[in-house]
Amino acid sequence: MSDWPRFWRVMSDLLGMPPARFLRDYWQKKPLLIRGALPNFVSPITANDLAGLACEEMALSRLITHTPKTDRWTLRNGPFAEGDFATLPKSHWTLLVQDVDKWDANIAALLDQFRFIPDWRIDDVMVSYAVDGGSVGAHVDQYDVFLLQAAGTRRWQISTAADAPKEFRSDVELKLLTEFKPTDEWLLQPGDMLYLPPGVPHHGTAIGECLTFSIGLRAPSHAELFGDFADFVAERLPEEQRYTDSDLSAARFPGEIDTSALQNVQKILATIGTADEQQLRTWFGPFITRYRNAHAPAPRPRSLTDAALRKRLLQGHRLQRNPWTRLAYAKVGKAAELYTSGDTQACSLALARLLTATREIDAAVLLQLAPDELDTVRALLNAGHFGISA
Repeated sequence: MSDWPRFWRVMSDLLGMPPARFLRDYWQKKPLLIRGALPNFVSPITANDLAGLACEEMALSRLITHTPKTDRWTLRNGPFAEGDFATLPKSHWTLLVQDVDKWDANIAALLDQFRFIPDWRIDDVMVSYAVDGGSVGAHVDQYDVFLLQAAGTRRWQISTAADAPKEFRSDVELKLLTEFKPTDEWLLQPGDMLYLPPGVPHHGTAIGECLTFSIGLRAPSHAELFGDFADFVAERLPEEQRYTDSDLSAARFPGEIDTSALQNVQKILATIGTADEQQLRTWFGPFITRYRNAHAPAPRPRSLTDAALRKRLLQGHRLQRNPWTRLAYAKVGKAAELYTSGDTQACSLALARLLTATREIDAAVLLQLAPDELDTVRALLNAGHFGISA
């Protein structure tokens, strides 16, 4: 507990204010420019590192090129070959790679700065490298984003006009705005950060070479929520539970779907659509920890026995979370349900908090767990959600 005051001081330094004030006054309300959010910041990765990652088969990468004379935008998806970068023009292109926090531990550590927001709301760190004039065009995101300048300079323009146009161009693969009139403009240097709520039109342009980290938040659409919950409910409904109409009257027009039929359907859907907290928890935990996951952890080739795990721990090996595993938990009475990339595991509340608190756990801490808690850890290890340090 002694680390928490320091933790909140770090949050205040990042935001330029206490997290509670940021959440009250800015979160999903209005943009915020934070000069020197991370003073003396030095990017943990270089442009060459990012290009190498973009060549990986499992990495999600894109190249966006703009031809100013014709206003032509070109989108190419990775993986790329090294030779692809040699053929690019000298200016007006951008390389973007998603989920860089899953590939680089130093990038992942940056997310600790944002833990005043629940972990399940954090999506990923996208890193973009751009040469002079490089951009992805004026656009709108449907989620919150923190734009951290990592190297070089980028000009950010935004529009906070209430009537800002949000129609998209039909002549490009990208969702670019047909019209963009900025109301504010800034040059961001390394360590500066811009927070944007959902729906704010914005346009970033590289001034020379630059690196930008985009910390994106997860915001499932209502359609995604309704659709997944409907599937969850449908899987649990018995086959014999059917549409009924015991009050059916003789049909005057056999081809008509009348009001009474629609009312019957409405009653059924209203009954199915209601859910108590337990049912919502059982559905939402697995849903949100598998939502938009690019990759799923693979089970261990050979399962660890209890004796083998204890031997490793006695040798001082640490427990390390798989970077592709998403963890969250919910309290259930005095215990908890632990959600791991769509799976559910019952466990003690103390264990759920321990596993979700940090990416690595010391062997000494694990050896103090109760036998059933260590069994849960072993099950998660064998499922691939955690690993043991070498």
